[in-house]
Amino acid sequence: MSKKDQTARLSRHGGDLTEDGFCEALVDKAVEQFGKLDILVSNAAHQERKSDLEELSDEEIERTFATNIFAYMRLARAAVPHMKPGGAIIATSSETGLFGSEKLPDYSATKGAINAFTKTLAQSLIEKGIRVNAVAPGPVWTPLNPSDAGLAPKDVAKFGGKSPLGRPAQPEELAPAYVFLASNADSSYITGTVLQVMGGETTGG
Repeated sequence: MSKKDQTARLSRHGGDLTEDGFCEALVDKAVEQFGKLDILVSNAAHQERKSDLEELSDEEIERTFATNIFAYMRLARAAVPHMKPGGAIIATSSETGLFGSEKLPDYSATKGAINAFTKTLAQSLIEKGIRVNAVAPGPVWTPLNPSDAGLAPKDVAKFGGKSPLGRPAQPEELAPAYVFLASNADSSYITGTVLQVMGGETTGG
């Protein structure tokens, strides 16, 4: 079986990252199939806008944290023992983790946690030669937008219009950031960074 076919087969190993043991099983499956693990990208996310904090239920808080930050921590914990010097871990943060977002209190909190965990993990893995970074996108057009029950259809159509560039990014405009951070040839001196790809927004952090 070609490497391309193996990758396609693994991509069909679906499941719920919030379920007990699935993160560990997914990492084990990848190592079993490929014989090693060089790169981990944690990209799963859940968000639902709320008009005010009183609308935010405990169930929603738990779902958002379990998907966005707990899964990242569990995937990293499972992956690190299999990774060698030159390995890379990349998380997906967000501009909300830097600025906050009025309608996304729980989502913003998880993205801030991703940033802090990324910096912490980078420090703890530096002697192992494993780099840890995050990408913080601005508004990006993905299936997450129309599926957000808290976002009205008329607002979906205007999504990203308030960014300095006046539009959301397309996923292919984010991909090079991940490739850059995954490549030891290109980013071997970068670890503990939250790389901002925010359509003209600028901020420290």
